[in-house]
Amino acid sequence: MKVLGIDPGLAITGYAILQERAGNARALERFQVLEAGVIRTHPETETPLRLRAVYEDVVHLIEEFRPEAVAVEELFFNKNVTTAMAVSQARGVVLLACSELLMESFTPLQVKQQICGYGRATKPQMQAMVQRLLRLNALPKPDDAADAIAVALCYLMRKNSPIRSLAGVKGR
Repeated sequence: MKVLGIDPGLAITGYAILQERAGNARALERFQVLEAGVIRTHPETETPLRLRAVYEDVVHLIEEFRPEAVAVEELFFNKNVTTAMAVSQARGVVLLACSELLMESFTPLQVKQQICGYGRATKPQMQAMVQRLLRLNALPKPDDAADAIAVALCYLMRKNSPIRSLAGVKGR
């Protein structure tokens, strides 16, 4: 299964494509990062054009990699209302671009809990755990791409959780 992970933002949107290997691969070798990076928009460009750029780049990623599911990070409450609104708008165009796919959203706390076992883990702790779980040679960078990797990995780990299947919990 291929999953597109997205950490939405107007200035920088992180993305990652993770693939779950079929068969009975050992737990730490089951997931692989196929691609990770960021979509950047210029701050002096008008907001509608920036939103269109994010939308078009996400559509391009979907067309190129053909993920079966999308995991999107939920907006974390921000005291700066202007920033929160811009991120919400970017998240909206991401959701629109992914609307034909199986999709699930996770809060940063849920992602940290799933990956690190502690919902208040720091960003460096999170990146180190992602590096360890995916056997990456280096810490994932930049931070937005690392967050996208983490949200996609969270989706895959939760999908495969025996506790989730026992509880009868289903994604959207």
